[in-house]
Amino acid sequence: MKVICTTALAALLVTGLHAGGPCGGHGTRESMLVSTAWLAQHLHDPDLVILSVGDKSQYDEGHIPGALYLDYMDTHYMQSPTGLTLEILPMEDLARNFGRLGVTNDSRIVLYWSRNQYSPTTRVFWTLDAMGLASQTSILDGGFPLWKNEGRPVSTEVRSVTAGKLAPCAQDDVVTDIAWVRANLNHPGVHIVDARDPEYYTGARTGNGKRPGHIPGATNITFSTLLDDQGKFKSPDILAGMFRAGGVKAGDRVVSYCHIGQQATVVYFVARYLGYDARLYDGSWEDWSAHSDYPAEKP
Repeated sequence: MKVICTTALAALLVTGLHAGGPCGGHGTRESMLVSTAWLAQHLHDPDLVILSVGDKSQYDEGHIPGALYLDYMDTHYMQSPTGLTLEILPMEDLARNFGRLGVTNDSRIVLYWSRNQYSPTTRVFWTLDAMGLASQTSILDGGFPLWKNEGRPVSTEVRSVTAGKLAPCAQDDVVTDIAWVRANLNHPGVHIVDARDPEYYTGARTGNGKRPGHIPGATNITFSTLLDDQGKFKSPDILAGMFRAGGVKAGDRVVSYCHIGQQATVVYFVARYLGYDARLYDGSWEDWSAHSDYPAEKP
């Protein structure tokens, strides 16, 4: 058996707890999403940091005025020391990388995707959540495509930025590992959600040599179904109905996973938005599948 275990929990607990005012909290339904109209009204707020998630070439072609380009690779290991893909970086590295973009503990942060990169954007939100910054972070509903389609201002100017002093306070309730998932299979009050496309969930299709199937007891809520044709998140009522249809009950802890821990952050974001206690299994199917003695279920 090839043993692979996530280092995400350890990474979250390494370094610098915030020594200033209160930090932590996961945001509220009112704070987690902002509209294009809200952002247009607040573009010149002195504490606002707007971060564009996507390809650099897309940012260079045009972006929301004042926005800075966030290199997605600065938020995670592409290949972690344990061999897993897309694992969260240690806190000190994240503090340095976001600080370079002017983020401080007093910043109001707005994330947006350039084209259709909504799962990388929710992954960045989750990363900031792990750093204790989610309560001051929002995602622009509809992203840059909606902003542009509404005829709002677009710039190619890259504003100057002064590095910010950022002291994260690592949160211990945003990520979980394979041992916890294994110990809580079919546990009352814990609902595991597979965010992958249905053909991967059923085992009809596999990726990169992984085993077919899904974690036993997991239900499928495909990440891409949580947004509408405009690229906006569906209404709270519709999202809540989709979670109920996926077997999630009131009061459940929602643990999401996918291939490597990116698509599942869309489910994580929506679960938090709906008021659920949520966790990301960062190692996801890449991790679980590598343990040949751990069961894989197929319908």
